Amino acid sequence: MKIAVVGATGLVGSEMLKVLAERNFPVTELIPVASEKSKGKEIEFKGKKYKVVTPDEAIDLKPQIALFSAGGGTSTAYAPQFAAAGITVIDNSSAWRMDPTKKLVVPEVNAHVLASDDKIIANPNCSTIQMVVVLKPLHEKYKIKRVVVSTYQSVTGTGVKAVQQLNDERAGKDGEKAYPYQIDLNVIPQIDVFQDNGYTKEEMKMIKETNKIMGDDNIRVTATTVRIPVMGGHSESVNIEFENDFDLNEVRDLLAKQTGVIVVDDPANLKYPMPKDAHGKDEVFVGRIRRDESQEKTLNLWIVADNLRKGAATNAVQIAEYLVKQGLA
Repeated sequence: MKIAVVGATGLVGSEMLKVLAERNFPVTELIPVASEKSKGKEIEFKGKKYKVVTPDEAIDLKPQIALFSAGGGTSTAYAPQFAAAGITVIDNSSAWRMDPTKKLVVPEVNAHVLASDDKIIANPNCSTIQMVVVLKPLHEKYKIKRVVVSTYQSVTGTGVKAVQQLNDERAGKDGEKAYPYQIDLNVIPQIDVFQDNGYTKEEMKMIKETNKIMGDDNIRVTATTVRIPVMGGHSESVNIEFENDFDLNEVRDLLAKQTGVIVVDDPANLKYPMPKDAHGKDEVFVGRIRRDESQEKTLNLWIVADNLRKGAATNAVQIAEYLVKQGLA
């Protein structure tokens, strides 16, 4: 099983390599791929060293699966070329997510939609992934009418430059800026660019992607996405209105049984999910489970996950695992 990781030198690409190794994915040959300027650099994977190649060289090496995490421009330019060569692409950028001809997949939610002729598969936005894993069993049981979500997103979601900006600010140093404002000791209520409707691109991603993954355009979603000065994971405050009423103990039980979810909900002992506890883990953590007392049939939740793991690298590797298991790649 030849596997290419496109964007292998980046933050998510490095995490993909780590996840492939940790989960013992059956890699017989790794093909680390990056831009021309990184060509020839060495990447270590499971004790072996591999030289970084360009995307064009990687196509000639004919991997079975290519995990892409090199930005939308690279994905738009190269994913179709890889696909045309018979390589299955799992793409972490936003390039293909809303393309009606491409599947948008979170394995715990909708892996069943995948088929052998899906040569470009989209990995959803990090904040959407962790939310829909929790929404799925609740929608099946109580039918979701509306979701109101506010996110508290880690600087790692922006990339290396943002992590450096936060570290520089904490050290009192001047440096390159990823954000238009200071991030340390601050909160920035903007992720990605603003759209004509006043929402940011990140907020609209969460809205549209949720409907596509859940396979239900009747679920109404509204979002506010916020960048906060933490590393290790994204947090979300989620308010869910259902068609049918629920029992809180049953809700906890449903979530505890959902693959990939860990319930941390013991307010009496101050137990609830936090990004520092999710860091480096593949699961989605949920807590602060309580009824919305201002409106009937409505639930409040707090959801946390490591955005570089389940929100990106792990989800992509899980898609690859499913494809291999089902003989689709």
